[in-house]
Amino acid sequence: MAQATSPGSSSGTNPRGKTLFFFEKPSAMRQVQRFFRSPSTVCVAAEGHLLEVAEPGEIRPDWKPWRFDALPIAMERLPVAPGHGRSGQSHAPKLAAIRQALSGVERVIIATDPGREGSMIAWEVLEHLGWRGRVDRLRLGALDEISIRRAFGLLAREDDSGERDYAAYLEALCRQYEDWHLGLNGTRAVSLRLRPPAFREPWRFGGVQTPTLAILADLEERIRTFVPRDFYKIALPVTTESGARLTLWHAPKDKIFEIADAETIRDAAAGWAGPLAVVQKDVRRTPPKLFSKDTLARACAKRFGWDPQVTARHAQALYDKGYLSYPRTESVHLPESQAKDAAAVLAAIAVADKDLAAHNPATPQIRRGPKGHYVKDPGEHHAIVPLRKVPGPGDVAPEALRLWLLVAKNFLAAHMADGIDARTTVTAEVATPLGQKRFVITGSVVKVPGWRALYGTEADEDEVVPGKAKADDEPTTGRLPPVRDGEAGTGGDPTIETARTEPPRRITRGELPVVMGRLIDQIEDPALKRALENPANPTEPKGLGTAATRDAVLPKLMKSHYVTLLKGKDPAITVTEVGLAFVSAVRRVFPAYGDPVGRAVFESELAEIGRATTKAEAVRRAEAFRQRTRERVEALIGAVSGADRLEVDAEAPPRGGRAPTAAMVAFARSLAARKGIPLPPEATREVGACRVFLNTHAGPKIGGEKSGTEAGSPAGDGATRPPTPAMLRFAASLAREKRMEGLPPEIETDFAACRAFLDAHAGGDGSRGGKAPAREAPAKKAPAKKAPAKKARGPRAAASPGRAPRRRRAEA
Repeated sequence: MAQATSPGSSSGTNPRGKTLFFFEKPSAMRQVQRFFRSPSTVCVAAEGHLLEVAEPGEIRPDWKPWRFDALPIAMERLPVAPGHGRSGQSHAPKLAAIRQALSGVERVIIATDPGREGSMIAWEVLEHLGWRGRVDRLRLGALDEISIRRAFGLLAREDDSGERDYAAYLEALCRQYEDWHLGLNGTRAVSLRLRPPAFREPWRFGGVQTPTLAILADLEERIRTFVPRDFYKIALPVTTESGARLTLWHAPKDKIFEIADAETIRDAAAGWAGPLAVVQKDVRRTPPKLFSKDTLARACAKRFGWDPQVTARHAQALYDKGYLSYPRTESVHLPESQAKDAAAVLAAIAVADKDLAAHNPATPQIRRGPKGHYVKDPGEHHAIVPLRKVPGPGDVAPEALRLWLLVAKNFLAAHMADGIDARTTVTAEVATPLGQKRFVITGSVVKVPGWRALYGTEADEDEVVPGKAKADDEPTTGRLPPVRDGEAGTGGDPTIETARTEPPRRITRGELPVVMGRLIDQIEDPALKRALENPANPTEPKGLGTAATRDAVLPKLMKSHYVTLLKGKDPAITVTEVGLAFVSAVRRVFPAYGDPVGRAVFESELAEIGRATTKAEAVRRAEAFRQRTRERVEALIGAVSGADRLEVDAEAPPRGGRAPTAAMVAFARSLAARKGIPLPPEATREVGACRVFLNTHAGPKIGGEKSGTEAGSPAGDGATRPPTPAMLRFAASLAREKRMEGLPPEIETDFAACRAFLDAHAGGDGSRGGKAPAREAPAKKAPAKKAPAKKARGPRAAASPGRAPRRRRAEA
């Protein structure tokens, strides 16, 4: 905490008493203090949330054990107490210091980071300390000198900034309220009643993370059940009357899956002759959009392999030092009022980096409207852009500098000229028994590079929609030979080329926040797409979570073993058997919590609290939301209590039980490799998870053989028994001796199939060359023993996600 100054006459400070400025971080406080000159101003910096919600067991001792009959646990208000820093030190002294600083203060100006979380950091302390004086909001969209002065000018013109900011605080408080109630009640209820005993970890539940997992689970199912199909394209070589040669293609968007249809079109095209239609036009290529928090995270994941939380940390550091605008934004536009700043910002960028300076336009291009970069109202926070203040040598960490250069390059491109391509399309219409068919080729050459001179080959990289299969490229080539419109052409012998459909792409770590914010891109149903539209801001449709919280969802899903990451710079996300089972159970009992679209619509209704124009209206909306949350929790518990219990395997180990056998793990790995699916990590550590994987993917047993203990399986858990290494070596030698192309796939994974192969090919006595084969005799059937009843232990409350969450920039 520090004595500071007032920003002069623009601050509107009451001369009869002190004004307290409430900052979020000391770094921001120091940036703004440069403009202070009055001794009647006091500054404090919270350094994050100073209060945290009490644990359930601290509120009521009977809420500590995990008991279904104690649910639902609901409160009208969440009790808070001084929190603790990362070192474990209590925040109580900070709160006491702020209480003392408020003595003699007539006005508080909240100067925390803009946004709901920043508002909450200040307001929760003021309410906890019983502050009842005047409160105003200083909106610092950036921490450079120009932005700070503008923020103070806006503060002087606004009389209701405090009331509107209180509405933003109540929205953040309601998000925390729902997070606490759903996380606590949902996790306990689903874990106690729906989770199979094979899964040891609690089934963590959350209002945002559960529908996000549902998106990934639906994609996982589409990938696993995808069956590739061959489709066909027809190439027609053509010679023009002037002697030019080119190849036209029939490759319709509605793919040709029947070879007979492809052959019919090919035969009709043989010997074709006729006029060629030629269309020439210039095609403009506009620069990419400016960065939002999510699109910046995606770009950094693609280029640098960064986790979105790493990107957020570097962007925040640049904001705190005044080099970047506020980074937790969902907008990709700037306000029209900032168009006049473009030249000065570009000049500053040119000084900072000579490579960018080489492309600095003499006159910046200002593109207005939703398809451009400048709009009348970009929303609560505008796009992420560089400022007049630029980093010099050694001012920031190397990684932060890489991020700044990426944003600066994006801003520069946005103000450069459009690229222009000269595009020529040559078309032939061929009559076939299936109707007129269009054969076409497009040639494209760069006429004016424009902003693409800055990006080079990166400019031609297509942005593939996450979770979708890559679109088929149109038949294109470079420069085409000269062809006149209407010029006669003669076809040669057409040929059929075969291609294969591809499964949807997995969503990557860097793409997940974009998917959550752009849920509309994942939906095909027109009615659902309309439900996700945002008439108030068409460029920002309804989504899951907020820009400030989306980065935290994936770590939660991984901690719960619902998903894992594959390898790669920006690794793809795959859903485990645990995650699939969890989503299936939730949708069976309470489908609304597994519906991403329904949740996105609900989120937009929650945002109405923050849009209230008066404190009274915000309070009324917040109270209605709390009541609705309690009703939803009661409905969830009622649905879970009335649901059929999942079957309990009498042989299942208790929670915290043993690991799978080596044979089970070996079979699971071979099965995963053969089917081209990832093996969940927990399947190599927990016998229950391994059994679920095997039961899901092994399919019916070959030859009607029994499995598990009845077949002598060393696993003894109902899994198909793999052959021994000796059996596989002998089978391979027989295959070589009999000149087979290879062993059937099931031989390598199924004991019964391998034994049948040896019996069929090794001779009547099972010998070869007078030596007994290295075979394993069938295991004798042991008398069945009844497993003793085992009392399952509930998850420890101390490690439970049902505990009240600490204050953080994340929600469940």
